[in-house]
Amino acid sequence: MVAAGPAGVRVRTRLHLTEEEGATLGEVGMFLGWVYRRELAHRITLGRMDRKQHGRWRAERKQAITVVASSRWAGAITRTVEDQYQLGMRALTAEVTDVRTVIGVLEQRCALRPGEVAAPADVVGGPRRHSRRPVRGYASAAQRFSKTRRLAALRSRLVEAQTALRAGWASITVGGNRLWRTRQHLDAAEMSEQHWRGRWDAARMFLVADGETGKTGGNETIRVDESGHLRVKVPAALVDRFGTHLHIVAPVVFSHRCQEWADRVAGRRALRYDITFNPAKGRWYLDASWTTTPGPAPTLEELRGGPVLGMDLHADHLAACILDDSGNPVGGPLTIPVETAGLRATRRDGRVRAAITALLDVAVHHNCSAVAVENLNFADARAAGRETMGSGQRGKRLRRTIAGLPTRRFRDRLISMATRRGIGVIGVDPAYTSMWGGQHWRKLLQQQTSDPAAVTVHHGAAAAIGRRGLGTPIRRRPAGPRTQQRMRASTPPARPDQPPTPHDGAVVLVHRHAHNDDEARRSTRQHAPSAANTVRVAQASLLLTNQER
Repeated sequence: MVAAGPAGVRVRTRLHLTEEEGATLGEVGMFLGWVYRRELAHRITLGRMDRKQHGRWRAERKQAITVVASSRWAGAITRTVEDQYQLGMRALTAEVTDVRTVIGVLEQRCALRPGEVAAPADVVGGPRRHSRRPVRGYASAAQRFSKTRRLAALRSRLVEAQTALRAGWASITVGGNRLWRTRQHLDAAEMSEQHWRGRWDAARMFLVADGETGKTGGNETIRVDESGHLRVKVPAALVDRFGTHLHIVAPVVFSHRCQEWADRVAGRRALRYDITFNPAKGRWYLDASWTTTPGPAPTLEELRGGPVLGMDLHADHLAACILDDSGNPVGGPLTIPVETAGLRATRRDGRVRAAITALLDVAVHHNCSAVAVENLNFADARAAGRETMGSGQRGKRLRRTIAGLPTRRFRDRLISMATRRGIGVIGVDPAYTSMWGGQHWRKLLQQQTSDPAAVTVHHGAAAAIGRRGLGTPIRRRPAGPRTQQRMRASTPPARPDQPPTPHDGAVVLVHRHAHNDDEARRSTRQHAPSAANTVRVAQASLLLTNQER
């Protein structure tokens, strides 16, 4: 399938605030964050609502929030509350699905004795990897007992999650659940309580304003005019202390997509602004985002008309291979390093963007029309990987490798950056790409490079992914005549496992092994064969002329 381009744009710049401006903006964000958390808690207690109930709830809460903030802050808060609630419900649904998957795997393995192997019955019409995979019991009785305790805990967890899902009670931690758990392990995180409190307060601020078309600058709550002057609407409860608006002296400058942003500001089109604070660096940032109308995506036939760059994502590198429109590799394979292990989210995202930039530079250099990637998410592996991906140090390394693959972030970044360069993205089925790529294309790619040892299975998988994106078969058939081609009156090509047969007028004789000298002398006499002993000789006799016969 062809991936659709992004439908929105988000750019960021730094705000240069004075101490007084930073303190005022921090108090505004803390107050609005308190209002936002109060409304979110109230929304969760209401649970599921139909469309009519939701409209009534939003109208009532907007009136209540307008008294302490403003009508536009009220609209932004109620919209964000509903979006966060729906996101929490989707996460709760995914949790129920994952827990059910793990429980099913545990029940199958706990039903067997330690060391027992049982093949389940074939599922009619089901995929082969699910219907014929053997189920193994645990290695020892102690391990099986511990797994039964885990199974009981997961069953109780599933009951609680299903109850919350039916009632519509999503568990949401404003500021992040991971940061909240860190509060109980400050020594392990090498963080002081004051440092943690600063991060916690910064994460719970609310300075988000949706845009409105037709208004000056595209946003009346957080406005940035054409000259870069920033103005923030102060909530009604803080007007006595800070006035109606907070004006920032330093101008705002966007380095990325500045012309698109300026055109929207001049045209009074809607712009959303988010203001965030990084306590580790003591810096304020402004994010501007707006929706775009993506152009018509190229068809799959159009993308297959030119060269394609096949790419295989691994934990620490990208393996790539250039293929022409017929599916033949062009040049040697490529390896682009991606070191993301042990890095923060921002640095990891930067490494991913740098690798994608290098990948797209190669695609542009070879005039590739598309980049073919696997459509992976590893949802099943992340849910039940402890039971299906092996045990011990080897299984732990494999699970950590899969957990470290930024598949979703990489796919989103690749689609966005490739669309901007005019390169399409083709998502293919990942089935058997590594197996068939290593079997059919690794040796061929080793012949096209000066360092055959550098060609790995992942490069063969990249070639297989590219061929699948082009719609050509992945597996290479052996050389020689195909089925029904042996009947043609022509010289058959040589098989790779047999020497070529001469057909330049000579008759190939097939003899049995001689057991004595007389039989050996008789076998060396020149005589016409009475009958063909093999198919190859029979084919050779059909190619003789009447005089040669």
